Amino acid sequence: MNTYRTREITNKILEAVEEGRLNKDTVITACLKYMSENEVADMAHANEFFSDDEDEDEVDTYHEWDCAGDDES
Repeated sequence: MNTYRTREITNKILEAVEEGRLNKDTVITACLKYMSENEVADMAHANEFFSDDEDEDEVDTYHEWDCAGDDES
């Protein structure tokens, strides 16, 4: 299977960033705003962006907020 073809748009964006046609900060911001909070948390965890203690604190805070929102439904 041709990975480039299956990730055609992803690779097109990465190439545009590498070539300077797209600003990497703009792409990062767009991705983070587009993804749900859970998707961002999963990505941060999968890429080990934060230490385990720091990551767990953030997840606990998010889950407290998320559960509070469920009561209002």
